[in-house]
Amino acid sequence: MLEQKAGRLFLVTAPSGAGKSSLVAALLKADPTVHLSISHTTRAPRPGEENGREYHFVTVEEFEHLKEENAFLEWAYVHGNYYGTSKKWIAEELEKGHDVLLEIDWQGALQVKRLFPDVVGVFILPPSVEALRSRLNKRGTDSDEVIARRLAGAGAEMVHAGEFDYVIINDDFDRATGDLIAIVRASRLSFKTQAVRERKTFIHLGIPLL
Repeated sequence: MLEQKAGRLFLVTAPSGAGKSSLVAALLKADPTVHLSISHTTRAPRPGEENGREYHFVTVEEFEHLKEENAFLEWAYVHGNYYGTSKKWIAEELEKGHDVLLEIDWQGALQVKRLFPDVVGVFILPPSVEALRSRLNKRGTDSDEVIARRLAGAGAEMVHAGEFDYVIINDDFDRATGDLIAIVRASRLSFKTQAVRERKTFIHLGIPLL
């Protein structure tokens, strides 16, 4: 278990097609002080994606080497590909007092929560299975077979929503974006976070630091 750092760690999880990436992009635009963790993955880049921006795209051999070197805070095998989060980068960012956000699957999220008890977990849900199917079809990037596999896995993923601190139903994008921004802002005002970031003020006011 790691001690409370000045930076806050946010986890955003959702089944594929629920709109997680779009909501995270909107949050980062509204609040540039949140730093997005760039995961490593063995999946192929989608049209428009760049190495080092959306993901660090690596081969299976490269990923397995990093895994053996214990370089990942968490890693998971999802929909036929590996995904992993750099342990060193996360630790350095939190130590600097930066807020970090991870777009992550539920398996990886639970791994991270065991190491960071004060992590803020957010689960994004679609308004319905039909809406999820429609969004996956509109992407135009996956085959029918892949879409069917993602839909089949969505139910198994969504049952874990109760293990997260907050749940956002992405029915109206602007409202869902506002909800995500509100969660980030409110979490920064928790007593533990303020006691670390405003330590001098707390001491000056005679407030005990728990």
